[in-house]
Amino acid sequence: MTGVHDSWVLVTGASSGFGEEFARQYAEQGYSLVLVARRLDRLQKLAETLRQRYRIDVVVEQVDLSDVAAILQLHARLRERGVAVDILINNAGHGLQGPFLDHQMDAALAMVQLDIASLTAVTHVFAQDMRKRGRGKILLVASLLAYYGVQNFAVYAASKAYVLRLGEALHRELKRDGVTVTVLCPGMSDTGFAQAAQQKLTPALKRVIMEPAPVVRAGIRALRSGRISLVPGLANKAVVMLAR
Repeated sequence: MTGVHDSWVLVTGASSGFGEEFARQYAEQGYSLVLVARRLDRLQKLAETLRQRYRIDVVVEQVDLSDVAAILQLHARLRERGVAVDILINNAGHGLQGPFLDHQMDAALAMVQLDIASLTAVTHVFAQDMRKRGRGKILLVASLLAYYGVQNFAVYAASKAYVLRLGEALHRELKRDGVTVTVLCPGMSDTGFAQAAQQKLTPALKRVIMEPAPVVRAGIRALRSGRISLVPGLANKAVVMLAR
């Protein structure tokens, strides 16, 4: 391992958006990386860029995280390679925009599988290892919508509420075992999510969109300091206060 900290960071959903930015910022700090996503070409391109620029070890893993068996296989492969994940960035997710009944049931359930079941599985297998070692950090990426139900984002908001509550509970459960769990709840960000979810951006929404870099920096700081959760951005914090 060539990382300055002799530590490995595993990032899911690393081929774009927040995941890619987490990979870049941790690489800049000298950490070794495990990059996980479905799009192999983008992962390989990112990995090569980070290897050359920061002289770190990067492992690329093309995995369909919606398949729990594939998650277990990923965990086994890393164990065989001697890669002990010190920091888990559980970022992979999917969104649907539009009236609940306008979506095919299969599409809604596929999102639940990835955003809830798969996130839970990834967290479970790697948190077990961290607890045995008595140290580790886990960042779960939720959303501002975790705090309130929003029409046309029913399943997405509900899934992110699950992520927030899971993370809060695990923060309390695992703290005594030396494992930190933090939940990052970003608002609208320029990650390509809106386009993927076919969301129309109004002028008002465009004014509050944050760039990924400051969101990720805030998330890394929150995880390092052991916070239970973080909503980045003053406007987003105000929304949460009003929702409560």
